[in-house]
Amino acid sequence: MKGQDRINCIPDELILEIFRNLDTKPSRDSASLVCKRWLGLERLSRDTIRIGASSSPDTLVKLLSQRFVNVQNVYIDERLSVSLPIQFRRGRGERQSPVSSLRLRLVSDKMGKEEVEAESYFLSDIGLASVGEGFTKLERLSLIWCSSVTSAGLRSVAKNCRGLKALDLQGCYVGDQGLAAVGECCKQLEDLNLRFCEGLTDTGMVELALGCGKTLKSLGVAACAKVTDVSLEAVGSHCQSLETLSLDSEFIHNKGVLAVAKGCQLLKVLKLQCISVTDEALEAVGVFCRSLELLALYSFQRFTDRSLSAIGKGCKRLKNLTLSDCYFLTDKGLEAVAVGCSELTHLEVNGCHNIGTSGLESIGRSCVRLSELALLYCQKIGNIALSEIGRGCKFLQALHLVDCSSIGDDAICCIARGCKNLKKLHIRRCYEVGNKGIVALGENCKYLTDLSLRFCDKIGDEGLIAIGQCHSLCYLNISGCHQVGDAGIIAVARGCPQLSYLDVSVLQNLGDMAMAELGEGCPLLKDVVISHCRQVTDVGLSYLVKNCTFLETCHMVYCPGITAAGVATVIASCTNIKKVLVEKWKVSQRTRRRAGSIISFLCIDL
Repeated sequence: MKGQDRINCIPDELILEIFRNLDTKPSRDSASLVCKRWLGLERLSRDTIRIGASSSPDTLVKLLSQRFVNVQNVYIDERLSVSLPIQFRRGRGERQSPVSSLRLRLVSDKMGKEEVEAESYFLSDIGLASVGEGFTKLERLSLIWCSSVTSAGLRSVAKNCRGLKALDLQGCYVGDQGLAAVGECCKQLEDLNLRFCEGLTDTGMVELALGCGKTLKSLGVAACAKVTDVSLEAVGSHCQSLETLSLDSEFIHNKGVLAVAKGCQLLKVLKLQCISVTDEALEAVGVFCRSLELLALYSFQRFTDRSLSAIGKGCKRLKNLTLSDCYFLTDKGLEAVAVGCSELTHLEVNGCHNIGTSGLESIGRSCVRLSELALLYCQKIGNIALSEIGRGCKFLQALHLVDCSSIGDDAICCIARGCKNLKKLHIRRCYEVGNKGIVALGENCKYLTDLSLRFCDKIGDEGLIAIGQCHSLCYLNISGCHQVGDAGIIAVARGCPQLSYLDVSVLQNLGDMAMAELGEGCPLLKDVVISHCRQVTDVGLSYLVKNCTFLETCHMVYCPGITAAGVATVIASCTNIKKVLVEKWKVSQRTRRRAGSIISFLCIDL
């Protein structure tokens, strides 16, 4: 009806529910601009805030806490670099951006320019206190590499946010007093990450275990030199509900892991990188941790098959196993896991040089539910092993092979014929894999969406033509497959309309005809890498970008046929472009003015 306000007749509750169901932040931001009432309601509905490195983060956090009072999740990550405001580095004639101006206004008037440059880019205890005072409903707090916060700030958060359930302090130099305050005040804490918290000692860890032991379910500790077995004994005594434990330390020994195994018998996830731990500790895990579902062992030089035998006998629910650089494990240990852990779905063997064909054959015969297999730097595993996987593991969906020199076409053929539900195949530097295996893959694996064949130089157009039958393919990386030319890529372009990522770098026989076909057949392309393709020119590039309107990234360094005109064409044609990687001398002044923020240079001067 004319003159009636149809927007503000909607109840607040309904508008709040609409905001909660909007999927993306841009959608919420756009809807909040309808009117001031909607802006206020959107602020009330916001439950998550993410902050990267920024100017004057203390002031920024305070402002956010005043505007978004119902926030439950705060993520602050200072790993991202931040450039100085334009006011400090602009030259004559350069205009100061509104964003930089806003950042500068947030800085205290009492600070000089030098102080701003040196100190205003790191969250301090003042900002952390604002988090605690402003976000009183906080449940999850993540402080990644916030190196300027100390125990004082953490105590403020602990006292004000007693409903905290998850705390991530990775890279923060907090001390025992802050952690003790968390244990004293946050009685609902379930998830705690203390990776690279070098200021902690056993004192803080023991206090935390005493305070939060009944609720703590997940704990991560890495590179904390003063955290020893004493801490793990406290965890074992008080944290009986612990389900996930990640340890990376050279100061943890059998005593600590034994205490956890005996005291935390509900443990489901265990990740260990502790060079001082031996078979004795893993045998205890096999005996006491019957609910274990995920086990990851990294860089163990003192484990033998005794450990895996104990895991196979006791951990019947194990589904995910990672063995990385465990030099003394052999086929015997893997066979014990295969026989005892028949529910295994994910297996990664990385750099375990004494594990060979027979161990993996046992996996194929016994673990019929296997869905993902990764073999990295496994020189002793041959074709017969993957043949057994193909026969027994019909549900396999992902296979990763890196530097497996004994695996060739026969193995890939068996996988293709037996594992027809395969969706992801990544092969790198497996020089015995050629067209025969890839043809079998294209003929049998119709659900394939992700294919990477990096530096497999026996694969040529014949294999790629068969891959053109995989109509669901979204990701394709064939960098370094020197025998692939226009014919193979044209087949993919005509048969794989869903393709969104393509890496054809270092293909010397690839030319403009393939680029034109890709532009016609793959309009959904978002990421393209054509670096070191010597026969691709501006003409082919123009055909590619003409129809690929969703293109976001384009890497094209060391392509002598692409000039400044081609770079300008990409910038002008692709409205969604976010990154262009190219030589500096190929970017004209006009292109740089138009899109300098999205252009990256591999080399400063050529």
